[in-house]
Amino acid sequence: MISWVAGAELFAAAFVAGGVNAVAGGGTLLTFPALLSLGFPANIANATSTVALFPGQVSALTALRGHLAGARALAPMLVAIGTSGGLLGAWWLTRTPVRVFEKVVPFLILGATVLFLVQEPLARRLRQPVEGEERVRWTPGVLLLLAIVAIYGGYFGAGIGILTLAALGMVGLRDIHRMNAVKAIFTMGANGVASAWFLLRGMADPVAVLPMLVGTTLGGYAGARFGQRIGKGNVRRVVVAIGLILGATQLIKAFG
Repeated sequence: MISWVAGAELFAAAFVAGGVNAVAGGGTLLTFPALLSLGFPANIANATSTVALFPGQVSALTALRGHLAGARALAPMLVAIGTSGGLLGAWWLTRTPVRVFEKVVPFLILGATVLFLVQEPLARRLRQPVEGEERVRWTPGVLLLLAIVAIYGGYFGAGIGILTLAALGMVGLRDIHRMNAVKAIFTMGANGVASAWFLLRGMADPVAVLPMLVGTTLGGYAGARFGQRIGKGNVRRVVVAIGLILGATQLIKAFG
């Protein structure tokens, strides 16, 4: 059980994370440290955060449903890779000793923060118009990359969106709205099966998940409605600062 104060803290963190995801992404860098601060072991905090943020991915897919017409042909392969890789990543987390995962966490956080930093430049590049029609080219290298991304998504998850966009750019997609729709299918598969696995294995704390689910849902709606008033750039700066501080703190804690 958690106290009312802890529940309120988790709700607030999830609310802000939902809003951040709606505006700029990177919500995991808010929910994960909130759980750590309450004393949850790193692996439990990671699993709980994954489950709590999953409804936001469903909302994203719903919002992008108008762009799914051009993505339906890609859906079966993406769902197959996403769910199988996500399940493998989630299984891997359950097999990782807590002490080992705590050593890995700082590098995962710092890596996710770097991915978050390059997200905007990459998105601008992908929005550049190209001549001719899109030609989707599935190569063994891209399929392997997507499988690795899915495994990473099931294991930790922060930054999975930008990794997926990079892989889709290699496939040959250029329309950013279509790419986001395809990305939503892929990440929802990877994180959805990981969330189910964590719940079935008892890794996600159900009491902590409940206020976070409510916070994520409300925060996503509020972020979509009012996020532009804050400014995407300001939101990104705050998330990057949190990621760097958290990564450095965890690095000192793990190896200091």
